[in-house]
Amino acid sequence: MKKNIILSSLLFLGIAFSCNEDVLEQSNPNGVTVDNYYKNGAELTSGVTSVYSMLKSNNLVAREWFFLHDMRSDDVSAGGGQLETPRNQLLLGTHDSGNSVLGTVWLAYYRLIHRANSVVDNSSEVADIVAADKARLLAEARFLRAYAYYELVSMWGGVPLYKNYVLTLDGNLPRSTDAEVYAYIIAELKEIQEQLPAAYDAGNQGRVTKGAAQMLLARVFLQQGNYADAKTELLKVYNSNVYALVDNYNDNFLEETEFNKESIFEVNFYPSGGVYNWDGDGNGATAGTETVRTQEYSAIGWRNAIPSNSLLNDFEKTTKGDTKTDPRYDDSFYFTGEKYNKGASTLTDGQQNGNASVVDGVTQKVSWQKYSLMYKMNESFLTGGINQRIMRFAETILSLAEAENELGNIPQAVKYLNMVRARKSVSMPPYPTAKYPVTTKDQVFAAIMHERRVEHSGEQIRNRDLLRWRKNGKLKAEPLAYFQANRHELLPIPQQEVDNNAKIEATDQNPGY
Repeated sequence: MKKNIILSSLLFLGIAFSCNEDVLEQSNPNGVTVDNYYKNGAELTSGVTSVYSMLKSNNLVAREWFFLHDMRSDDVSAGGGQLETPRNQLLLGTHDSGNSVLGTVWLAYYRLIHRANSVVDNSSEVADIVAADKARLLAEARFLRAYAYYELVSMWGGVPLYKNYVLTLDGNLPRSTDAEVYAYIIAELKEIQEQLPAAYDAGNQGRVTKGAAQMLLARVFLQQGNYADAKTELLKVYNSNVYALVDNYNDNFLEETEFNKESIFEVNFYPSGGVYNWDGDGNGATAGTETVRTQEYSAIGWRNAIPSNSLLNDFEKTTKGDTKTDPRYDDSFYFTGEKYNKGASTLTDGQQNGNASVVDGVTQKVSWQKYSLMYKMNESFLTGGINQRIMRFAETILSLAEAENELGNIPQAVKYLNMVRARKSVSMPPYPTAKYPVTTKDQVFAAIMHERRVEHSGEQIRNRDLLRWRKNGKLKAEPLAYFQANRHELLPIPQQEVDNNAKIEATDQNPGY
């Protein structure tokens, strides 16, 4: 959608409510409520926009979302002592139910669900809109709700399943099982696919497409270990003739190349001269305008997180005896001595706050390059408008490789892996390689794990991969040093939810907490 659509002031329609807040704010008698809203197409459109705005808020994709995913993967390490305690707890596995990051993300997703339910449940009176447009808008809201539930169930297991708009705390629900939540997501995503277009015009880029619904459904099936159904959905995306790999790998992370042919779904941010909205609910005139990702991770920013040693050493390099150094290595990270700021500046050790890395036995400063504005700027505070790519076509191809391998089609799996390696700017030697033979299912899976990691490093994919591979018994060795069985498989239900939701007892808490 046009970036300026999101910039308008967005109302949290209806009374201010969250399923885990024990105090309701008083309604403004002169304000807009559900009872006097959703009367026309413009109001329905604004309601859907408010759901997008929640997704891109500080409490989700603009900040806390990427921290929660990255801190629970083995892609990152602490940039130094500047990493705040709640984030470091997640990184070290010492978090508990009071951790503020996981609590913030939980609450934000339920606020998104609440907004989506408001749109869906109160749209019946909207008549001054083309039927297909109304169906599409409702499908967008339902997709965003399904995405929120997918995030919740994949990280927390069974969660309260609110299918309708709730007005009072009497509407609180207990935890549903993970099977019930997944069944609801699957049914929703199957039903809405035909209401969504394959693509949009330039003025509506960023809205949910049919391909996004199919890709999310494939993610759900993969999470469940249902490779046959995952393959069906992935092939819909693959054969749609809508998506393709871009020649330049780095184009997936730059501001100038947003909404390229590889992008399936991305969250839309807007450069506004450093105006970052710290309001976690995505409200106000600058709601969700910029993301703080570049400041949090950049070499000359706060550098709260850096690439882990294990990630850096996973890349193929000639220094390790590999035939070629993977170009994605240089595209993903900044190294001391490297040029930035359109080539006008040279990165020094002193500019990079905090810890060093150990790469191939050498201690050196390494920082994230993905989603950093440093390629064109040299500022001391970097918030900006680089869109967050949530799903891209490379993931589709690599997921097809995994599905085919699990279904016994090894040659086809290897073919898909080599498609990603053959990207023009990457052009890595095809599998098999000396390090990655691909004769057996286990050998192909090892190549898949490697390829997904180096292709999607720092893209909030790795955490979910580890969660599902662990759950489905695919991991030969545990990548997280702190991992304890019957504790770290799932996040704890936030204590604020246990305290404020009368339908959840302390005994409903996840194991180990």
